[in-house]
Amino acid sequence: MATQFKNLSDFSHTTIPSAANFRFGIVTAQWNAEITGVLYKGAYDLLIKQGAAPENITSVLVPGSFELVSGADILLSKHPFDAVICLGCVIQGETPHFDYICNAVANGIANVSIKHNKPVIFGVLTTLNQEQSLDRAGGKHGNKGDEAAATAILMADLGYNLETK
Repeated sequence: MATQFKNLSDFSHTTIPSAANFRFGIVTAQWNAEITGVLYKGAYDLLIKQGAAPENITSVLVPGSFELVSGADILLSKHPFDAVICLGCVIQGETPHFDYICNAVANGIANVSIKHNKPVIFGVLTTLNQEQSLDRAGGKHGNKGDEAAATAILMADLGYNLETK
């Protein structure tokens, strides 16, 4: 849980393996682009830092967070990725729309992961306001994009290690 004292993107407690042998998809929502662009940069930069080759990263844009599900499904249907990262931002408004979208996206991403038997990473901010989103997109709580990329690498590595045993 994020607090004012905790940067969530601190990976000092774990070792992130090399990403050199893996292929990644990144699906990014265009809605709230000020936020999702920073999430994307964090995810892409961490993949590169951990050794992923640029040609092994496929990035696509979808209109909004709701479309992350079909974007991930299309990517996994057409390419042999080791993991797909979904990046979006849903900010609560005055109607229950927020609840429906967040629930549908979370369930949809889980279902795509199960359908394809591949890690599909939930890098979607579900915040109460713009400030909370900025805090989690490179602000005082780190960058959720970094976290999503680290999770994708760890899960791809897990899949590889279980396959080779």
